[in-house]
Amino acid sequence: MDFLNPRALRWKIAALAAAACCAVAAVVGFLVHDATRERGLRVGTDRTLTRLIAAEREYDRTGKAPADIDVRSRDELPEPLARDLATFTETETEAETGAGTGSPDTGPPDTGAYATWYDADPPNWFWMWGAVAVADDRFLVVRDDMSTEVRSLQLLDRSIVKSVLAALLFVVPLAALATEPINRRLRHGARTARRIADGDLDARIGTAGRARDEVTEMASAVDDMAAALQRKLENERRFTADVAHELRTPLMGLVTAAGLLPEDDEAAGLVRDRLRALNALVEDLLEISRLDAGAERARLDPVPLGELVADVVRRTGTDTRVGTVDAEVVETDPRRVERIVVNLVTNAHRHGAAPVEVTVTGARITVRDHGPGFPADLLERGPQRFRTGASERGRGHGLGLTVALGQSEVLGARLTFANAPGGGAVATLDLTPHSSAA
Repeated sequence: MDFLNPRALRWKIAALAAAACCAVAAVVGFLVHDATRERGLRVGTDRTLTRLIAAEREYDRTGKAPADIDVRSRDELPEPLARDLATFTETETEAETGAGTGSPDTGPPDTGAYATWYDADPPNWFWMWGAVAVADDRFLVVRDDMSTEVRSLQLLDRSIVKSVLAALLFVVPLAALATEPINRRLRHGARTARRIADGDLDARIGTAGRARDEVTEMASAVDDMAAALQRKLENERRFTADVAHELRTPLMGLVTAAGLLPEDDEAAGLVRDRLRALNALVEDLLEISRLDAGAERARLDPVPLGELVADVVRRTGTDTRVGTVDAEVVETDPRRVERIVVNLVTNAHRHGAAPVEVTVTGARITVRDHGPGFPADLLERGPQRFRTGASERGRGHGLGLTVALGQSEVLGARLTFANAPGGGAVATLDLTPHSSAA
């Protein structure tokens, strides 16, 4: 089913929409996450500095630090704070306020050097540290809990992920449904193209009332191609029929005149032989033109297939072996079956090599020779008029197999061509009903 096919166009478009949605969400989420994190760090830094300034003033006034403030020596300070305070001492400048591991912060101009450090590493996660020197090797140390800001940031990340998933649940089905009109038009175009390939040259996709988009342009191009192909084939068919009809009258005159020639004359015999070949060619051309025009209709009758084939092969006058295996009585047109069998047997003797074998199995007729086999071009594309495919297959007009294939289509049968593993060409006519006769 096309709807469940993961390689269908609808799901490719849906996947593209989902990827675009995820990309936009990732960029926006990163920016929001980064901005929220920076804001949390600034708030934590400001809160720590506020406590540190108040503690410093209390210490200057009373000589004691508030109860929630530690007084430590330099050796007792966390290494990042100690490093930053040492930098302040060496440069004798005010420290710049910063948020991040080891980033110094600047306090008010009338105070000492302040340093802050955000500890995001275990085991003391999510603490903002602050320190200020109040005496030689004495520092006020503040530690502020940042877990509230961290939890808020985590909740924000989860909310972003949930929002993206919810958006995907909406965007993917919507994108798949939005592509349905395009998919329907493409499927209609594919079905029409197959009908044209199967011989329905009147089939058209149709573009009336359609928006002028790429699908409409493709449909219009296919319709134009089908119309041009139809005109070309009709001209070719008309030309073939006209030529055959025009040749028929003078050919009959030649046949009549050849009948007046002496029977024992070698040259007269050669003329009659060539006239028979020419007459067969004209009849084949007329038959092909009727088949191309779709004017042929099968007249079905119950026929004992084994007996019919044996009688047809006998009347060809060729050295052909006939075998039957459970031959059936088939509802078919015996005249057309005879035409197909005669053409296949004649082709096998003309282009193949002895022995030629005809086998009837059920409702299937198989004709095999032991020659060079069918050429690859014929196996790939099927019989083509006026082409025998390969010089080793002998000389001819290439019409026999074309007529046989056309007659099998009128019967609703299947005619296939293959090469036997041990060598030789194999043609199989399967009269098992595959479709209704034309």
